[in-house]
Parts: sequence; C-alpha cells; structure tokens
Amino acid sequence: MLQVVEINYIRHEVNHKGRSYKEVAESVNHDQRTVKKYADLEEFPQKLKQKRKSPVLDAVKPILNSWLEEDLKMKKKFQRTAKRMYTQLVEEHGFKGSARTVRRYVSSRKEELKKEAESAVLPLEAHKGTAQVDFGKAPFKYAGEIIDLPFLVMSFPYSNTFYFQVFPSENTECLLEGLQRIFKRLGSVPKTIRFDNLSPAVKKIHAKGERELTDMFERFVLHYGFEYEFCNPGKGNEKGHVENMVKYSRNNYLLPALSLTDLNELNEQLWEKAEKDWERIHYEKKRKQSELHLESVAKHLVLPEKEFNCARIMTAKADKSGFVHIDSKLYSTSPRFAQKKVFVEVLYDEIRILNENYECIVKHPRLYGNQAKSMVWQPYLKLLAQRPKAIKYSGVYDHLPSEWQAYLKASTEDEQKAALSLLAELMTVATFGQLNEALMTASSNGHPSAEQIRQAFNAQKFNQQLYQDIQTSEEIPKLPEVTRGSSHYDDLFKMEEKS
Repeated sequence: MLQVVEINYIRHEVNHKGRSYKEVAESVNHDQRTVKKYADLEEFPQKLKQKRKSPVLDAVKPILNSWLEEDLKMKKKFQRTAKRMYTQLVEEHGFKGSARTVRRYVSSRKEELKKEAESAVLPLEAHKGTAQVDFGKAPFKYAGEIIDLPFLVMSFPYSNTFYFQVFPSENTECLLEGLQRIFKRLGSVPKTIRFDNLSPAVKKIHAKGERELTDMFERFVLHYGFEYEFCNPGKGNEKGHVENMVKYSRNNYLLPALSLTDLNELNEQLWEKAEKDWERIHYEKKRKQSELHLESVAKHLVLPEKEFNCARIMTAKADKSGFVHIDSKLYSTSPRFAQKKVFVEVLYDEIRILNENYECIVKHPRLYGNQAKSMVWQPYLKLLAQRPKAIKYSGVYDHLPSEWQAYLKASTEDEQKAALSLLAELMTVATFGQLNEALMTASSNGHPSAEQIRQAFNAQKFNQQLYQDIQTSEEIPKLPEVTRGSSHYDDLFKMEEKS
C-alpha cells in the first residue's frame, strides 16, 4: 500500500502537471497500473483494520480475561506477569501458541480495562463493585432514658443491598471501625466508595472542591486501597441510594426505640437482619438482591491480611492527681505520672494510657454523653498501700467513696495499709458499690479489720451468711467451777473415768 505522501505526488503530477502514467510510474518506482488507480481514484474511504482470527489465542482469551480481572483486585506486587500467565496456560490448559502472542494480548487488554475504569462514573450510578456511606440517627432505650445514637450505613447501589451498625458517636474512630467491620463481613473491599463531606473524613474543603483529609482517614484509604469520592457541598442527592437505605433501615429495624443493654450484641443481630433483607426481589431488575450482591462483590478488591489499627495516638499531660483530658473527658493514669506526659491510644470504645515505651499502663472504657470521669484505682491503691501516710496528700483520697474515707480516717497506719491492699486486689473483680456494701456489713459489729471486710465480701459474693451457729449432736460436759488449788484436777479425772 502506498504512503499518503506518494499518493499526493502521483495525483499532483498526473492531474495538475499532465504527466503520463508511465512517466510518473518510473519516477516513483511503482507499476503503471498502480499509478493510474490512485491518480483516478474518486473516494478515499476510512480503512478499517481487519480483525484477524486467532483460533489458538481465542480459545484462551476468557481465561486470560478472568485472570486479569482477578489480578486487578490485588496490589501490583501480587499481580501475575504476562510471562507467568503464558506458563500457566501451557501447564494447565495445554496452550500451543507463542509467549509473544500472550504478552501482546495481555498488554492491550490491560489498557482496555484501565480506560473502562477511568471513564466510569462509578458511585453515582448503579455499577458493580461500588458503595455509598452515610450516618443516620435512631432513638434507643438505655438505663431508663431515651437517647439518640448514630448508625453507620454502607449501601450497594447495583444490588440495592446494605449493611448497618450502631455506634456511640460519629467520630473518626467510629467511622473507621464501622467501615472495617463491614469490609470484614463482606470478605472484600468495594472498589469505589462515595461519602458525604463527613468531618471524620474531611478536615477542610478548599477552592475548586479539593479536600484535605483527616490523617486517620487518609491512612485507612491507603491501607485498603479503595477509591473515594465526596459529594459536592449541599448536594446530598449525589448519594441518594445510601440516604434511602438510612431511612429504610431505621423504619424497618430500629423503630420503635429498641431497649439497649449491650451494643456489641445488638450489632451482631443487625448483620443477620440486613442479610435477610437481601432475599427481596430487586424493584427494577426483577431478580433476587442476594444474587445481584454476589455479582457486585465479584468486582471488589481483595481484603488485606492485616486489619487497620483504628486508633488515634496522641500525647497528653496528666494533672497533679494523674488525670488526663481527652475530648473533654477525664481519665486516670497512675500516681507516678502526675504532671507528666503520657501517650494515649484513642479507640472508638476504649482509651489506653501508654508509657514512654508504648506499654499499656491502664485501660478505660471510652466515655460518651454525660459521663465525665473514669477512674481505674489499681495503680493508685497499690502504691498507696506501700505509703499509706501519703493518702491524704495524693488527691486520691477525695475520689474515694465517703464510706471508705471515714473508715481509713479511723484506721491505724497498719490497718490503712491492709485495707488499701485489699481494695487494690478486689477492685479487679468488684465495683465500689459492692465493696461499700461489704464494708457496711463488716462494720455492723464495730471497726472491722481488712480480713473481716474480705469475709463480708466473700459471703455476699457467694450469697452466704457471714456468721453461722455451730451445730453439734453431742452434749458438751459441764466443767467444774474454778477454785483455788489443785483439787479441781482430781474432779476432772473422775469425770473422764466415768465416761
């Protein structure tokens, strides 16, 4: 086939200069008939590249396509090379073609898949492998009151399915804990997830819609490898599917207000409720949502082997009593850390106080709502048991219940030492309410010892009487009256002889 430059030359020489076909053919070194053909040609239709059939490669293309789609769910270091795919085809499928043919096909197919991924508007439309996330709120009955708690929903637009979990707050730790739980339940990670501009994920929205992410969310995304998208400010309709699922899950599973005693138990039940809902027929596709869900999950990313540590690490300085302020709440450390810096690991449900070697000193349940202070007594009581005189000057004395303040105030130094050791021991298995009750019971007959308090605690723990009457089946002999001298010994021996 002639080049465009040659065709232009032929047409110019023949049609504009009037040269003969023969002359031009000699000058371009082509056949005279070829010159005539291009000089006289009226139309230049687009040349379509013919697709050559390749029976050997065509037979294994579906296999290569499935391998490529599998590998795209993995990190690059875990993806197979074209050479490895060729080897597998030879060993497992008896492939007779060349390695070069496989390399060429793998390269072109990868480019096609890349373009498909870039061109798709994934989360807004119902594409496979995508998800949307948002928080909702619902009322719960807890400790005799009605409280509002947030619940996190992840919905899957392609299949119209969803998961949801209830949390004590909408903070970063709760968001990431919820996402991680759902990934674990799925056994995979959605390829693309759309969010509203949640403050746990977005620190600031800059000009032209660029977002500055929170550090934890950014590291979470890197760990799991999904792509994220955010709605435009004030455009909640851009995540319309998850908003519908928030309303649906609240109306069908969280109303009227549920009685809440254990949040973990409730969340375990919610997995099953959501999955049972998948058995509905899709409103548009007229197929079971569970079937569609499997198709969508097939496009997900592989779940990493290691879980992400959904914890915020920070430093805090303890006050003179050894308390640190975390999110406007007080948590105790240890007396030796009073007015010193400590590391704090903040999880959605727990606060861990760490020393300079990142070793855990003490753990607290994380406080929410009106709770303002959490005290773990063991570190204080163990130290004070060694130095009981220091109790009134430590700041700990003021935090003790009034019953124990009064008892320690009336005790000797040795009694204080024994009582503080007992408290340090029993606080691992009991509350101050139970220990107060034991102290009051033991004090009914006067100022008790630490051992008497222990006995009272054990009796109350095992539902036993503190003091029991001694029962005997034998009659106790009556002893003679005590008199001066040794004659009463003779009387005692006479009694033994009679018996």
